[in-house]
Amino acid sequence: MFAVIKSGGRQYKVSVGQKLEVNRLPVEVGKQVQFDEVLLISDAANTMVGSPLVADAMVLATAIEHARGEKLIVFKYKSKKRYRHRRGHRQELTVFTIDDIVSAGKSLVTGEAPEFRKDEEEDALENEPVAETPVAESEAGPTETASSEEAEVEEEKKPTRRRRVKKADEDAEAEGEK
Repeated sequence: MFAVIKSGGRQYKVSVGQKLEVNRLPVEVGKQVQFDEVLLISDAANTMVGSPLVADAMVLATAIEHARGEKLIVFKYKSKKRYRHRRGHRQELTVFTIDDIVSAGKSLVTGEAPEFRKDEEEDALENEPVAETPVAESEAGPTETASSEEAEVEEEKKPTRRRRVKKADEDAEAEGEK
């Protein structure tokens, strides 16, 4: 059983359990991703070809790591012009393992509804009660006013350079008039 999916303008033939390297996607390592652009699904009994996509089909994959591809040398050369440019390039990649191929709401591996993996962190946040402690107005009031008063005092202590220059110019003019 395999599927042909589209990601980043490229098409990939994938099967369950396979590792897949695609152009870098903004996905955290360990998260499960759905590839909704499925072009073809085939198993031993039948083949579903999309026009252009297969309806109600997706491929579930888990991000393993972010990696960089093999280094490629890009060499530009023009004869008789002394023009030679040698540059290297390494493509940023995301590596996935294919978990499941889903068609019409059923997994083609198990024949049941697909299981979407939830992260342990999300489960912990959902199950953990949030304890909110209200802050009394009397506690918040003085600290806010004190900090704002201190900020005002600091501003008054440090005049800007322009003010100092203006005062110096005014003093020089006053001395010149005398």
